[in-house]
Amino acid sequence: MNPDLDLSLDRVIRAPRKRVWDAWTDPASLARWWIPAPLRCRVDALDVRAGGAFVTRMSEDGQKFVPHLDACFLVVEDGERIVFTNALDSAWRPATPQPVAMTAEIVLSDHPDGTDYRVVVRHGDPAARERHADLGFADGWGTVTGQLAEIAESGS
Repeated sequence: MNPDLDLSLDRVIRAPRKRVWDAWTDPASLARWWIPAPLRCRVDALDVRAGGAFVTRMSEDGQKFVPHLDACFLVVEDGERIVFTNALDSAWRPATPQPVAMTAEIVLSDHPDGTDYRVVVRHGDPAARERHADLGFADGWGTVTGQLAEIAESGS
């Protein structure tokens, strides 16, 4: 991790790694935690494989959904690691995403209390990193990680 370019989050989720992985890779489960509540998420594409599409929409009222993320998976190591970027859209076209271009790496490993969940979000320059931090990276990614933990820990 490069502290000038990257933001990170680490958390122990008190659930087996498979349950955390399943929450990431099942569209219905992802829709329940991927966007901070009370916003709602709709998963339009979740093709969890290298080169696969990752497209979500969000809604304040559950009726009108607007674009949230149009990305593609770069690396998928079953049960262990997911890397995706919004710098390429789901059709592999170069993108200029708002508010910032990023590449996110999620790593799951066993922990005595469940799953060690680590996120590193990489940016192209310090200004993009700073913009993402100022927009609430810690709160946003922290909130959705908490929602993920709730689902994985409850087994539902």
